[in-house]
Amino acid sequence: MNKADLIKEVEAVVQGKAAAKEAVDGIISAIQQALEKGERVSVTGFGAFIAESRAARKGRNPRTGETIEIEERRVPKFVPGAALRKAVNGS
Repeated sequence: MNKADLIKEVEAVVQGKAAAKEAVDGIISAIQQALEKGERVSVTGFGAFIAESRAARKGRNPRTGETIEIEERRVPKFVPGAALRKAVNGS
């Protein structure tokens, strides 16, 4: 499922495609802004979006084999909730 498919699913619940697109875009934007601020976004029964820090480390350039320094950075992460895990596993 991609963003367009998600909008079609939401369209079945709200009035019109424009409203569905606005709703999906609003949710995605709100999650992104919260993660930029370092906040955790929890949706009960679904899961949580968090921004996690990855420590600096040494890596290798696969073309040259040269050792490079990879800087510390923050990456988005999704942790599924118990209800979502059960639904995916068919329980």
